This record gives sequence, structure tokens and C-alpha cells, in this order.
Amino acid sequence: MSDSRIAFALDYSSVAEAREAAHRVAPAIGMIKVGLELFVGAGPAAVGLGKEVGLPVFLDLKLHDIPETVERAVAQASSLGVRLVTVHASGGRTMMKRAVARAASEGGSLAICAVTILTSLDGADLADLGLTGDPTAAAVRLARLAFDEGVRWFVCSPAEVGALREALGKDAVLVTPGVRPAGGAQAAKGDQKRVATPEQAIADGADWVVVGRPIRDAADPLAAARAIAESISHESS
Repeated sequence: MSDSRIAFALDYSSVAEAREAAHRVAPAIGMIKVGLELFVGAGPAAVGLGKEVGLPVFLDLKLHDIPETVERAVAQASSLGVRLVTVHASGGRTMMKRAVARAASEGGSLAICAVTILTSLDGADLADLGLTGDPTAAAVRLARLAFDEGVRWFVCSPAEVGALREALGKDAVLVTPGVRPAGGAQAAKGDQKRVATPEQAIADGADWVVVGRPIRDAADPLAAARAIAESISHESS
């Protein structure tokens, strides 16, 4: 298995497209991320791609529901053999506590990963939602809440990763989306509002970077993935 710290987002509408992409870039990535589009369209078959390419699966469903529903969904995720499943930290203490407990009771390797503040939101968006403080303050507050309930994996934007590392210490595993390679971090950021280069995210304390479009849309996806993997390897060495 690769020692790359890239989680490649399989943002495709079909398993066939995702399979082709996953096989193509597998030598340069460390994990595949199955999100809502692919999972809603293909279901568990999308998760099966992990076994095909020999990589762990990050099931990014951002569960946010009553504790009973989330707990049962966690059990299903565990039965699929995924490594991570995301929940919204804003779901509250009880939801996260039961999710963590259920993952542990299933006896597999599943870890709960708490999403703090979506990278598509900025301070004005949070104010619209009635949330106080800027995105960094909100992300730290939610991460501490999740950490208290046993969560050790977290999703945060590059803008908050340093603050979360300081607040949570070395036991937290920080997963950072919203990264764009140098030269395209701002021009190609899409709907993400809080972005940085992969190198900066790692330097600030991220353990993993989530990369989708910069690899998926490259003329040579494997070369793009290798370039990012090499750049963050140098940063962390």
C-alpha cells in the first residue's frame, strides 16, 4: 500500500468512471474517498473499489441525524469494511458518542471522522446560520466537542488546521480538503472558499489532504497525483 498522504476524491457519477480513475492513480495515493454523488448512484459497489486497488476507503457521507439513525448507519459502514466515515460534529454530543461507541463495538477498523465547518462556508455564511465567531473559532469549538466524545479523526479546511492541531494535540488525525496545487489555488478553487496548497496544509499540521479536481481534471492524473504526493512528502520530511 502506498505511503502517500493523499485521499483521492472519486467525484464521478458512475462506478465505471471511478474504477478507471482509481486504478490509474492508485500508485500515488493513500486512500480513496467515496462521497455522496457516487454512493447515492452506486451504493456499496463504490466501496468495493477499495479492495480492487488495495487502498482504504474514506466514506464521506457526512452523517447528521438523530443518534439512533446515525449509530445504525455506522454499523452498516463498518460491515462494508470502510476505514473512515464522516459525521457532522454539529450533530451534537450524543450523536457522536454513540457513533464512536458503535464503531468500536463492531470490532473492525472503522473510525469516525468529524466534519467541522464545510470549506464552502465563510464568516458571512456562518452568521446567516446563527453561528457565532469566525470559521476558525467555530471549527475549534466543534472539534473539541467531538474530541471529548472520543472522535480522533477530523475534517477541517487549511485555514483551521493549525488551530485544530494546537487545540487537540498529536492524537488528532486531521484531514484537509480545499487544497489546490501552487499556481491554481485561487483561480481553480471552485466552490471552496478557504483553500491553500497541499504543502501549506501539511506544514500547518494536516495528516491527510483530500484532492479531487486537480487530479481528476489533469491531462495526466497519475502525474498530477505523483507531483502532489512528492511535494507533501518533502514538506513533512
